[in-house]
Amino acid sequence: MAIVRWNPWREIDTLQRQINSLFEESLVPATSWERGFIRVPAAEISETDDAVHLKLEIPGLEAKDLDVQVTEKTVRVSGERKQETKTEDKGVTKSEFHYGQFQRVIPLPARIQNTNVTAEYKDGILNLTLPKTEAEKNKVVKVNLEEASA
Repeated sequence: MAIVRWNPWREIDTLQRQINSLFEESLVPATSWERGFIRVPAAEISETDDAVHLKLEIPGLEAKDLDVQVTEKTVRVSGERKQETKTEDKGVTKSEFHYGQFQRVIPLPARIQNTNVTAEYKDGILNLTLPKTEAEKNKVVKVNLEEASA
């Protein structure tokens, strides 16, 4: 029998990989045990000199069913995907859709003017243009350089 030195970092690395695999999106539709998890809309955020642009993927809802709230530092989007009720005499319906309420709070990389936000909802994509505050636009950071001694 060989003696193997115990390496706690190997166990932590294994645990980290297992935790990461829980949160990865798979290409396979959700199984019944996953249906208990709350799904949140996928987001894409980009930043220019003047604004922060946020795109959220929210298919299957109408604009009136969404609640979007913006502060200087965050965007909160919530809504509910309601299940359609069908009355059928025969047959079984199997659905892989996710129904119910969702909410997502997204921290912003810069302070924005929350009174001047523009939004567009088309084809299941919510586009928000969040203009930066004047203080953020004109933010200049002084970098101190020290001369290298040779």
